Amino acid sequence: MERPMHSRTKRTPSEFQRNAFAPGVLAAVVLLAGIALIDQEFYLAVRFIVAILAVIIGWFALQARQWWWAPVMLAITIAWNPVYPLPVSGQGWMAAHIAAAGVCVVAGSMIKTRRVVNK
Repeated sequence: MERPMHSRTKRTPSEFQRNAFAPGVLAAVVLLAGIALIDQEFYLAVRFIVAILAVIIGWFALQARQWWWAPVMLAITIAWNPVYPLPVSGQGWMAAHIAAAGVCVVAGSMIKTRRVVNK
């Protein structure tokens, strides 16, 4: 049996790469799962993971010269920092988790750099 024509054609690589996408999605998953852990013993791990991923996303934003994402990621890093935790809880903090998850996914999908093609 003969292969279809599309399997023989070479795919053109994308012009851009989105380095912040995986950390953005991972941060969103941790933020949404972390809602169930608020006021629990393991919530400290949520704070560490979110703060570290926000710094990583912010760094990718600076590398992509999309500096406007850096203050947003800095705010998330400060709000979820595990060293000096902010004394917040309740419905507002749960809403902040959801909002931050959305921001991380949007930032991850919008931060992009031009791909370097080696010939």
